[in-house]
Amino acid sequence: MKLINIGFGSMIVGERLLAVIGPDSAPVKRMIQEARDRGMLIDATYGRKTRAVLVMDTDHIVLSAIQPETVFGRAGDSGTEEEDS
Repeated sequence: MKLINIGFGSMIVGERLLAVIGPDSAPVKRMIQEARDRGMLIDATYGRKTRAVLVMDTDHIVLSAIQPETVFGRAGDSGTEEEDS
């Protein structure tokens, strides 16, 4: 199990991460609002500006205050070691 730091001491399980996207487009904003309405939104920004939206395979949406490129880079640090399956 690989944990990915998404900022301010918050971690997610790397195997559960489906997508890392920016928060600025209208479809993403709708996705965030729908997750909030369903109770499936996790806000890990600690009051800062949302810079990355993480889509999990559990149908949760996680908001992070670090850049999508940073999350992607942290997810990719040794994330390719299980390709032999």
